[in-house]
Amino acid sequence: MCGRFALTATPDAVRDAFDLDAVDPFPPRYNIAPTQPVLHVALFPARGGLRREARLGRWGLIPGWAKDPAHLPLLFNARAETAAERQSFRGAMRHRRCLVPATGFYEWRRAEGAKPEPFLVRPAGGAVAAFAGLHETFLASDGSEIDTLTILTAPAGPRLSAIHARAPVVVSPDAFERWLDVGGRPPAAVADLLHAGLTDAWEALPVSTRVNAVANMGPEVQERAAARPAPEGPGQLSLF
Repeated sequence: MCGRFALTATPDAVRDAFDLDAVDPFPPRYNIAPTQPVLHVALFPARGGLRREARLGRWGLIPGWAKDPAHLPLLFNARAETAAERQSFRGAMRHRRCLVPATGFYEWRRAEGAKPEPFLVRPAGGAVAAFAGLHETFLASDGSEIDTLTILTAPAGPRLSAIHARAPVVVSPDAFERWLDVGGRPPAAVADLLHAGLTDAWEALPVSTRVNAVANMGPEVQERAAARPAPEGPGQLSLF
């Protein structure tokens, strides 16, 4: 599950990481939650064909066939193992794959008898990562269009599974083109990308419980919580 994440890199860093012509200005975002606008990168129609662009969409996919989104669950995550078959995601999995820029995500370790403990899981050095996503444009009854998206998750690796059983699917830069090429590569051609192996090498930092509240959107949500265990040295992850 990925229910909160962060994008604190600059627009220029996102532009360079995803090989884009430009990215509209945006502030650092430390506590992104479902239903909020989320930056996503996909191939969009342009003069002469398709062009890789970054646009905003609502985090919480609304399938194109939906009549009333109020009667649907909030689809902010899709299980990578079943996305190609589930009615809510199979169209987007085949035709509308995207990348979601992020500099980390939050997960809560839930020990029996204890309050959930939040951790920030992030790539070292402030790198910009790409979560695998799916996007849809929903046509509302009043004629308005709503761009929406979801983030794919997979079973967490052996290190991060101590915090939570699932983690976002991360696409490496050398696979961006293959993931986004929905016209030439069906879901079976990208099935090998649908794992959470890359996040297992990330660092996990115990952070402030301020992140629990969506209203807290500043850098204070990433303050280290000294009272809980933290990673021990480069490349190691000690959670106990």
